[in-house]
Amino acid sequence: MRIMSSLVFCLFLSFFSKAEQQVTPAIMSPLAVKSMLFDITNVNEEFMIAVGERGHILRANTLQDWQQVPVPNQSTLTAVTFVNSLLGWAVGHDGIILHSSDGGLSWKTQQFLPHIQKPLLDVAFINEKEGVALGAYGLFFRTIDGGETWQQEFHTSLLSQEDLDYLDELKQEDEQVYLEERSSILPHFNRIFLDGRTTYLVGEVGLIAKSNDFGKNWQRFDEVYQGSFFDVARTQQGNLLAVGLRGNSFRSLTNGTPWQKSETSVTTLLNSIVLASEKQLFVLGNSGVLLESTDDGKTFSKLIQNDGKALLAGAIFNQQLVIASEVGIKVLQVVN
Repeated sequence: MRIMSSLVFCLFLSFFSKAEQQVTPAIMSPLAVKSMLFDITNVNEEFMIAVGERGHILRANTLQDWQQVPVPNQSTLTAVTFVNSLLGWAVGHDGIILHSSDGGLSWKTQQFLPHIQKPLLDVAFINEKEGVALGAYGLFFRTIDGGETWQQEFHTSLLSQEDLDYLDELKQEDEQVYLEERSSILPHFNRIFLDGRTTYLVGEVGLIAKSNDFGKNWQRFDEVYQGSFFDVARTQQGNLLAVGLRGNSFRSLTNGTPWQKSETSVTTLLNSIVLASEKQLFVLGNSGVLLESTDDGKTFSKLIQNDGKALLAGAIFNQQLVIASEVGIKVLQVVN
């Protein structure tokens, strides 16, 4: 039986309901800033946007003035990105994709697919027109017109050889069964990372892959370990760092091969990497785990949060670490 690969996906069934399938606006609540938030981004040092459960989107020009903005849907949101100070996209459960053209002050729905019962987990744009959204069981959508239309893609090149052989047999025997199986056999795609002309993807069952054409074609790396990865980033010194289940952290000095394990001294799920100052980076995890590294991810010191709540994503704003967490916004003065 497939193991659920992240806190975001584990919580999917608890958040999914008939109410979410109805297109009803997110409820405006003074407690939204303390609700579960899954992602946060610093937009050109001008403002911050955070997204989370029940369609909550929060916006702040300073660290003290978080305001909830109207959202046309209550589906839980898992990721957000902006290409400039005006244009942004958020994705989440029910295959939802939201778009803002006014710096996150208002949002409209570009896609809503409650029948698929799968969450999108990340979104990325290389310019104002070209973007991708991806998620559970290999969900992958692409747009070339700023999100006016989204086309689904199936990247079977990201499967193991065993799974590819299995699909080939099905295709010869029953085309309909093949199409159904293809839509669920792919691993969860947890995070996409844009690195200049190269795009990296990490996900379930040890998936790490790269693309030189923004995800049209993928090269899957040899398996590093059998668990899931939830984030990947290029460090300040130019190396790759990937983090995942059971405190696993790996570095690559040669753009993807080989990978060397870094000792974290924790066994909890690691959700997100945040680059801070020139020699400082953080890794955020469940159970209040906050790891700090000042040697490019070789070693880590633990800054465990007393409340034990999950730290899901973070960003640096005004020289402070701002975290989207299980209990809303957290601001930590830990940046050197």
